[in-house]
Amino acid sequence: MDHESQNIRYEQGTILVEGFDGVVMSKLEDWVKRDQRTLQWRAEGRRYRDIALALRDCGVKWKDLARSYDLLRLQLKSPIVPRSHQAEAIQSWTEAGRRGVVSLPTGAGKTILAVMCMTAVGRPTLICVPTIDLMHQWHAVITKYFDTPVGLLGGGSHQVEPITIATYDSAAMYAEKLGPKFGLAIFDECHHLPAPGYAMIARCLIAPFRLGLSATVERSDGGEEILFDLVGDVVFEGRFSELEEKTLAPYKVVQILVDMTSDELVRYNEARTTYKNFLRFNRINFSDGNGWSQFIALSSRSTQGRNAMKAYREQKRLAQAASGKLTELWKILQIHRGERVIVFTDENSLAYQIGREFFVPVLTHHTKPAERAKILECFRSGDITVIATSKVLNEGVDVPEASVGVVLSGSGTVREHVQRLGRILRHKEGKSACLYEIISRGTSETYVNQRRRQHYAYQGSGSSYSS
Repeated sequence: MDHESQNIRYEQGTILVEGFDGVVMSKLEDWVKRDQRTLQWRAEGRRYRDIALALRDCGVKWKDLARSYDLLRLQLKSPIVPRSHQAEAIQSWTEAGRRGVVSLPTGAGKTILAVMCMTAVGRPTLICVPTIDLMHQWHAVITKYFDTPVGLLGGGSHQVEPITIATYDSAAMYAEKLGPKFGLAIFDECHHLPAPGYAMIARCLIAPFRLGLSATVERSDGGEEILFDLVGDVVFEGRFSELEEKTLAPYKVVQILVDMTSDELVRYNEARTTYKNFLRFNRINFSDGNGWSQFIALSSRSTQGRNAMKAYREQKRLAQAASGKLTELWKILQIHRGERVIVFTDENSLAYQIGREFFVPVLTHHTKPAERAKILECFRSGDITVIATSKVLNEGVDVPEASVGVVLSGSGTVREHVQRLGRILRHKEGKSACLYEIISRGTSETYVNQRRRQHYAYQGSGSSYSS
């Protein structure tokens, strides 16, 4: 056989395997499939490592025409002494073949951990992030530690360098072109990766080394299994209780139950009855994975359905914005006068209401970038001590000075709770943190909170309950 014809190539997000005999191809059958149109043997780009290792084990000569990167010597401009949990995470990741997910709370040093991994691997690196804010935060850290050119892909920038930081949206758009250029892929907030539009990034990249970073990898749709397939299993998980006082600020979680006014309660019960009756009549069960989709579909088909959707939104709004919550919020702000406080809501309307009634700045997805940057800078400097936000600060924004969080409304997802708690836990000498959750008594919020309370962050002497 002509060994010169035995090679693997990269083409449009896939690996082409050419010129090998049937014995060798049988060793690759788990990854390589015959393209019936072109009669070529192809595999997803991510199978580059599996194929290369299998060919090496077969002892055959072949040409690697797939990768377009070489080794990259990365030398730190200033030394990093890893914390114990970072050293343990890097060791576990290394032992797993430099593939896998590291789960650490916000403030536990995921970005610095990634810098150390990049230094150890010594390959061109693509870093994928969900937001433009995070893209610029990563850029600041990478340029602090390395002299290597750093490219940006997203937010109007299109510069690809040996180290490139890209938003998931931009990486997905150019995935096939980026595919052969990087040996290490880092996915920040990697719980986003299983989304159909983003998963193709990991499938097109040939990067043999992969690192996923997240405070919590669980997804309501079970998509974490896709994440593990694309990046690797969870190789290290650092919990709040294990990192508290050493890496994160000590904290407590305080739940406060408030009573709705008689008028609010009447309107809440009326709306909820309308909404629940529609669910029962149509046999919609939200414990079924398709329950919410069924409700959305049916609610658009009739007057009763539209009324049910309106009632659903009204009962949710009444529970989330109960007047008693704002009274408790005022008390909390008085207790923590002078401390930096973030007030979290689930809806923009409630955030804006708080802004009007308490004369505090509001951050939502509608806030322009320049205004948001100015507000956060004033918050860091102490010129502003209280900000209200909907979901825009759940992830991707560095707010190290906050020590108090107040949750007026939210979902029952573990991720949202961990993200919000992480906003206030960055370590500072002498600092202690407190997360308040204000809940409308006797409403669906109680059940939402019970789902959150199953998370380990609630377990321990730091948690308390107030009514």
